[in-house]
Amino acid sequence: MRMRKLGALEASELGFGTLSFASTYGQAPEKAKSIHIIRGAHDLGVTLFDTAEVYGPWTNEALVGEALAPVRNEVVIATKFGFDVDPTTANAAGSTASRSTSSAQRTRCCNASARTTSIFSTSTASIRTFPSRTSPAQ
Repeated sequence: MRMRKLGALEASELGFGTLSFASTYGQAPEKAKSIHIIRGAHDLGVTLFDTAEVYGPWTNEALVGEALAPVRNEVVIATKFGFDVDPTTANAAGSTASRSTSSAQRTRCCNASARTTSIFSTSTASIRTFPSRTSPAQ
């Protein structure tokens, strides 16, 4: 697998999106099968995995974290955040198009991801934030 660099960050040229494991497009596969597929992608050379807080919310991040825990130092996990999701009920306020990019929102989202994702549980983990596209209203 060819690799790409973004500054000091290096990841596989091809990434693996995990939205389909979150019941977004129908019934999600069984957890064991999902973990098997995610680990299989890594076995084939994929080191960039994509998830988001709204895929569940947070349940997809937990699944990806569990699946990649044995290889956490070999992968990059990109998680999108900034949607207005209530951390106590996991309900989106309004629609998933409702976004907040404030510093407080970024901190809340990273903390929620850290609570549900085993990849952030060691001192070797790091979180890098990169700007993303924003809606024209922002």
